[in-house]
Amino acid sequence: MKIKFFASILLLFLSVSILFSQSNLSNSVLESNAIKTFDDIVSKYKYDNYYSINNLMIKIGHEFLGKPYVGHTLEINDSEQLVVNLSEFDCTTFAENCLALARTLKNPVCTYDTFKKELSKIRYRNGELMDYTSRLHYFSDWIYDNEKKKIVSNISCKLGNVPFNNYVDFMSTHSENYKILKNKPDFINIISTIEKEISARKSCYIPKNDLKKYESLIQDGDILGITTNIKGLDITHVVLAIYENEELHMLHASSKYMKVVISTETLAEYLANRSDATGIVIARPYIWLIEAMQQALLLPVLCNFSAPQPPKGGVCK
Repeated sequence: MKIKFFASILLLFLSVSILFSQSNLSNSVLESNAIKTFDDIVSKYKYDNYYSINNLMIKIGHEFLGKPYVGHTLEINDSEQLVVNLSEFDCTTFAENCLALARTLKNPVCTYDTFKKELSKIRYRNGELMDYTSRLHYFSDWIYDNEKKKIVSNISCKLGNVPFNNYVDFMSTHSENYKILKNKPDFINIISTIEKEISARKSCYIPKNDLKKYESLIQDGDILGITTNIKGLDITHVVLAIYENEELHMLHASSKYMKVVISTETLAEYLANRSDATGIVIARPYIWLIEAMQQALLLPVLCNFSAPQPPKGGVCK
């Protein structure tokens, strides 16, 4: 009964958030704000890029504390386009943007255009923006695809090695709650095929009752997916791991507090207080070869000034 209750609450949340939570900012305002934010972050951290991507993600995440939580910020266009919104976030876009920005700081050509390419590569299947169905909607699929692209590593099996039931069908069976699927029903069959592929994969997770055994192996900046027992879903929340006073907390875009926060409760407390949460999966950003060299030498990688620069926005200086 509790699982059905949470599923009903989730459906209500989807319906209400589609009506009320979409961004009120125009594409031009989003772009202008994103360029300014990118410039500010690059200016502040361009000489800190010898830090690991994990640590850079935490630094960048702190820059977004207090930014509003807004659902469905990627649904502002009738056709799929790369949406760059550094003014407001949901839990997935928060993690995506922190990761894309950190990877851009590691790139010798650290321009706004590079950031957009990184974001697109992370957000879409095989790094290719085709249409709505090419977006990585399910977070277990997001982890799987980004592991193939060597952007993150799913370390859940290396730690807990507990089989994870990856069955998903929520989008295709509740298509009326997704604006694009409602307007373009031909996409439903494509989504259903993708769901079957996801469901056939073997994966692992760390059950919440086992978290204490593995907690010390989780690092600041690891990307955590909160697994669920809601039928047809794999993961219902995405957070960055962060240690506060030597206890594991969450840096995330919270729908409860309607902004980006560092949780007051520990991850263990968060999981224990939610009957629909079953545990976590862990995606750890890959260490680049250049990052390993930087860590060994403690030297920053400066921007490549000879590289072609975009006509506007975000260039390391």
